[in-house]
Amino acid sequence: MSMRTFGTQAVGIRTPIIREGDNLPGIVADALLAYCAETGSKLCDRDIVGVTEAVVARAQGNYATAAQIAADVRAKFPSGPVGVVFPILSRNRFAGVLKGIAAGADSLVIQLSYPSDEVGNRLVSAEQLYLSGVNPYTDVLTEEEFRARFGSPKHLFTGVDYLELYRTVGNGAKILLANDAGEILKHAQNVIAADIHSREQTKRRLRSLGAASPIGLDDLLNHSVNGSGYNEQYGLLGHNKTDEDRVKLFPHSCVEFVETVQKLLREKTGAHVEVLIYGDGAFKDPVGGIWELADPVVSPAFTDGLAGLPNEIKLKMIADNEFGDKQGEEARRAVVERIQKKHAQLMGKSDSLGTTPRYLSDLVGSLCDLASGSGDKGTPVVLVKGYFDNYASE
Repeated sequence: MSMRTFGTQAVGIRTPIIREGDNLPGIVADALLAYCAETGSKLCDRDIVGVTEAVVARAQGNYATAAQIAADVRAKFPSGPVGVVFPILSRNRFAGVLKGIAAGADSLVIQLSYPSDEVGNRLVSAEQLYLSGVNPYTDVLTEEEFRARFGSPKHLFTGVDYLELYRTVGNGAKILLANDAGEILKHAQNVIAADIHSREQTKRRLRSLGAASPIGLDDLLNHSVNGSGYNEQYGLLGHNKTDEDRVKLFPHSCVEFVETVQKLLREKTGAHVEVLIYGDGAFKDPVGGIWELADPVVSPAFTDGLAGLPNEIKLKMIADNEFGDKQGEEARRAVVERIQKKHAQLMGKSDSLGTTPRYLSDLVGSLCDLASGSGDKGTPVVLVKGYFDNYASE
């Protein structure tokens, strides 16, 4: 029997432009069926359908204005200065929210981490920091002190001076640079931990130093405020700028959405596909050092078949170490038989040494994000075929 020559395939699927109120599950199903008709293919059991969070939120109308963000900030901090700790450096991912926070606060103090934010956007390079003699573990810098040492550095890719941008958007906010979250308490007792992945650690640190009720971005707009959109779990985390006055939030009711799409495709095709909503992929840019994941998670919801970790043998390890004396068809048959007999749970076993230790939803979501891109490809749906196949699959 000849060996199958293809493995996993990820295909971007074009859809109409999605608008608020659209029946997105129906649009996704129709687009996939149109692709199958055009290519002569069909949906199969364990195919994966990824839908980008952006169109799910857009169809839901999950937006918030600066005024709605301001109202929630004011409700939580009725008076006094507000401190914002460790926001990432991004026009898209924070500047719009900052506008709302500033409008809801008496005054604002913004504490930036340095030499870079938590996802790798850097203010200065490690070499610049070393040559300056500044100790990022202990030294606290005002904006003036920072500029005296480092000038006016601009972001490698966007050319933005983020200290200037955030001071301006923050209505003349005071900027300081320090890596101990507790420094903000010298300037404000009302504190918003604006970091994404380390937010719980930041809030614990603030509470340990006497802050009464620090909140995170996940505590803002985790319910509708004056008719705003919301996300019940992540609040403002995962938002994107829409225009000068609005941001689009991470979609809500995500489990309901993926289960609806799965059920609809089963009804239309008979195939039991897996479905996930994906946002940012989890990968790092090798030039800028930026970790792409500015969303709180890669996938806010997925169907049951995408839970857990891969259960894979490292093929090159067994090919080299167990069957290094075999060639050609003999080697292929030996490897296939070895895969077919692999243990049902390989975690912690030497067979899996060197395989990628990530959850399936993170791996597949990252694949979908790379396939669909973030620009003008117009493919907010990604069909992944053969992801669960292996070298032994016919």
